[in-house]
Amino acid sequence: MIEFEECAQMLDEIADSMPYELYRDLNGGISLLPQLKVHPKALNNDLFILGEYIRNSLGNAIVFYYGSINRVYGHLSREELYKQLVRIMHHEVRHHNEYLAGCDDLGDLDRIEIEEYLKKHKKN
Repeated sequence: MIEFEECAQMLDEIADSMPYELYRDLNGGISLLPQLKVHPKALNNDLFILGEYIRNSLGNAIVFYYGSINRVYGHLSREELYKQLVRIMHHEVRHHNEYLAGCDDLGDLDRIEIEEYLKKHKKN
C-alpha cells in the first residue's frame, strides 16, 4: 500500500485533472483523513466508507478515508489503486453535482447497494 502522503498526492492529481466547474460551491474542499471508517450498517465490520460527500452548516466537502482505502485496496498495485481513486473521486463529485442540480439518483443507487449487501449477508 502507498503511504498517506502519496495517496493525498494522487487524489490532488485526480482532482486537478477534472474540470474546475465540477467543484462549484464545494467550499469545504477535498480532504484525506487518516482513519478507517466502517459504514453504520456494516454487519461484520466489513463495509467501509472510502469517501463521502458531506453537507453541513460549514458547507459542502468531499472527504476520503485513507484507512478504509488501505483496508479495501491496499493489496493493489499503484496503477490499479489510482484507477480506484479515480472511480471514488468521480462518485463523490457526482454526489456534489447532483445535490446542486436538486436530485439524488446516485444516493438512490447507493441505498440499493446497501440493501443488497444486507440481504446477501443475512442469508449467510
